[in-house]
Amino acid sequence: MDRPELADFLRRRREQLTPAEVGLPPGARRRTPGLRRDEVAMLAGMSTDYYTRLEQSRGPRPSVQVLDALARALRYSADERDHLYHLVGHPAPAHSRADRHVGPGIMHLLAKLDDAPATVITDLGESLVQNRMHTLLVGDNTLLRGWQRFYAYRWFVEPESRSAFPQEDWDRLGRKHVADLRATAARRAGDADVTEYIALMRSASTEFAALWDEHEVAVRLSDVKRIAHPEVGLIACTCETLLTPNAQQRLLVYLPLPGTDAAERLDLLRVIGTQTLTAEAGHASS
Repeated sequence: MDRPELADFLRRRREQLTPAEVGLPPGARRRTPGLRRDEVAMLAGMSTDYYTRLEQSRGPRPSVQVLDALARALRYSADERDHLYHLVGHPAPAHSRADRHVGPGIMHLLAKLDDAPATVITDLGESLVQNRMHTLLVGDNTLLRGWQRFYAYRWFVEPESRSAFPQEDWDRLGRKHVADLRATAARRAGDADVTEYIALMRSASTEFAALWDEHEVAVRLSDVKRIAHPEVGLIACTCETLLTPNAQQRLLVYLPLPGTDAAERLDLLRVIGTQTLTAEAGHASS
């Protein structure tokens, strides 16, 4: 691990970024250019002390999960993400597998979507990153680990996750999960991560296995989802899917379903989230 080079690589990018580029308010006058260390730490989901030690060439060797989080927070390109891996002594991710690195363009777009819930997932349905509104709508997926980060796994293996949706929608949504996975499995036939995931799902859920054997295929580009939020009630959304050029990642954007009160409920959810952040900030400063 090359600690001095890693520290320099992190610091230089931090100083080049502005709060607006990462979806943060400008805040008070800044003594130094770019982002503050605590802002990078917050974006990457780690403590300020841990990130500071990395920039001071005295931190521990980061895991690949930490590197991925830093690459997203600092808006590194795929090549820069690979360089980050090399500096730490980890092999760069194999590009033939599903790419978990969310590029700076998608991250910038996600930050601009501050009034609509939005998230980025892989073509296998693994949660990668969420904006604030999506976290308020469905919870913080960054807290999930392992297979729990995959939508279909939670749906079929941990059916309690379905409680966020009306029961009359369960069959339709489950079939769409499986049909979309069928399309991905065909497009990426032979890829180890796809084969492993499908085998796991077939063995872990008899419901999934039965639907898989029906061989329904459909790429999921647009859908209607009704989410039962515990504080603001049922929110009906149109979920639009934007694919990256290689189709290995998807940006999901939740828009209010016309003819419903979803827009008002999302506005209320935004206010509740703002009040929560304000209360937490006040508590931290007291």
